[in-house]
Amino acid sequence: MIVDIRTYKFQPGKMGAWLKLYEELAWPLQKKHLGECLGFYTTIEGELHQVVHIWRYQSQADREARRNAMAKEPGWAQFLAETAKLDGFLSMENKLARETPFFAAK
Repeated sequence: MIVDIRTYKFQPGKMGAWLKLYEELAWPLQKKHLGECLGFYTTIEGELHQVVHIWRYQSQADREARRNAMAKEPGWAQFLAETAKLDGFLSMENKLARETPFFAAK
């Protein structure tokens, strides 16, 4: 198993609009195609104006197949276009991690 940990950092005042757009356009598609979301968070202390979401996959191949299927959805292209119009991202970071042997999911 691997997890995809994504962190998006926004300009102050832009995160709320993106979250609304995400909930309306992207969340249904990601739930349909990506499978298990382990968490979707906004920062409340430390470095603010960030969204962190974590997705579980069986393997890198599983992740790639799921993300490729989602990318073919017309609604995904619409979400990306609307996101670009917001001009709110400062940075996007993506990490892939795997479980340690002593903490394998049951």
